[in-house]
Amino acid sequence: MKYRLRDVLLFAATAAIAVVGAILASAPKSSAIPAFSRKYQTACTTCHNNYPELNDFGEAFKKNGFKFPKDDETFVKEPPVLLGSKAQKEAFPGAVFPGEIPGFLPIAFRYEGNFTLNRKQPAGVIAQSGFTPRTDLFAPNTFTIISAGSFGQNLSFWIDDDISVDAANANGAMGDGWLKYSDLGHGLGLPKNAFNVRFGQFELDVPFTQAKSIYLSPYDIYSEAGVTVLPNTTNNPVIFGSPQRGIEFGGTPNNGNFDWSVAVVNGSNAGDAVRSSKDVYIRLSQRFNLERHPESRNAIQAAGPTGPRDHTSVRFGFYYYYGKNQQNQDGTLFQGVATVEEPFYRVGGDLRFKYRHLEVFGLGMFGHDDNHLFTEATAGTPATIVAAPALKFSGGFAGANYWFYPWLIGTFHYDAVNSHTDFINATPASQHQTRNRFSPGFQVLARANIKIVGEYQYTFATPYAGPTGPLFFRPNTFQAGIDYVF
Repeated sequence: MKYRLRDVLLFAATAAIAVVGAILASAPKSSAIPAFSRKYQTACTTCHNNYPELNDFGEAFKKNGFKFPKDDETFVKEPPVLLGSKAQKEAFPGAVFPGEIPGFLPIAFRYEGNFTLNRKQPAGVIAQSGFTPRTDLFAPNTFTIISAGSFGQNLSFWIDDDISVDAANANGAMGDGWLKYSDLGHGLGLPKNAFNVRFGQFELDVPFTQAKSIYLSPYDIYSEAGVTVLPNTTNNPVIFGSPQRGIEFGGTPNNGNFDWSVAVVNGSNAGDAVRSSKDVYIRLSQRFNLERHPESRNAIQAAGPTGPRDHTSVRFGFYYYYGKNQQNQDGTLFQGVATVEEPFYRVGGDLRFKYRHLEVFGLGMFGHDDNHLFTEATAGTPATIVAAPALKFSGGFAGANYWFYPWLIGTFHYDAVNSHTDFINATPASQHQTRNRFSPGFQVLARANIKIVGEYQYTFATPYAGPTGPLFFRPNTFQAGIDYVF
């Protein structure tokens, strides 16, 4: 049975309104209860207008080492446990420097499960790619454990792990696991939090988080890798949508309006190092506060009955990633030639604008990987490897979110990737050179910690073999589900 985008959206909106109406009809005032809500006895909406995305207050809280930006001690309802006395601090370095741990167990949990409706596949697609069911209930069926907090004035930590994905513990994996020391520059007279250090496994300081995105679909450009097939040699799996292992220096001076970070990472995402060289990532951004009154510009918006209101602002950013991919270190991949080194880089910019109930954003990226051609040895002719045209890609995303009510948000984002990889390989991934996707959706906060979400994904056309030549099919998808934290 054929269906149109209008029909799907009408069905989704009707179902959502019916469900949410029933839930909200008798809803008392409530607060979400993840780790920080327990510590401060406050609502999730203090730091999130639409979790897990942070609002202005949440950003300031995170940048301050998971502490309230001002007078934190007066807001804490569950005091920390002191690991030592003041005398130990004064006796340092002749004694172990005292610290503290949270006075409660700083653990929260998150569950995500979605109903998926896939477009009916033509017989040719099934024959070529396999059968995909029209419907799937509660995928990805993910259960996550999150722990975060502070170990005193300057130390903060974060750990999150998908315990189960698709009801299989073996599919789970750790996302972020890091320790951060803030305000290293205090002794040098630098502004507060102008110089911090973070180390462990973490998502890069990307302009828009993928790990904590509000959307059901990913940012496609974050998943783009420089990988070809022989005789081309480029095989670089690095993507922005996966965490890295390394160390990061950064800072947020000027009330957090200016951000900088420099990270040195393995360049193998969350896996073990596969080469001796390390990659470098640089990020700079500047936010301009557009509030009219100086008092409002300098203040951190506090939460009221309807939650905090973000500052009217615009943010511009720049990022650059450089690495040197190394292959054939043991000589077995390309026999007869030495180690192959292929430098690569990713560069781009971003924009984010907030005005009252509206948020508009966009990001662009260009990728460049050096490439070679390999020729195997034959009788009397040695193996050769020569420089070849570079592998390139470009693209990005743009979108907008609008808060009709504090609990009802309309979402949209458009993704596009123009990838040389799709066409240098034997099997292109799309009908045209650009892979694009439109993703309108909605999100409903049934409670501060419970969401009902929906998203329609109108995707690029993928080729398949037809009776008289290539045909094209759009594997469009509609998803709706639940997301809750506690």
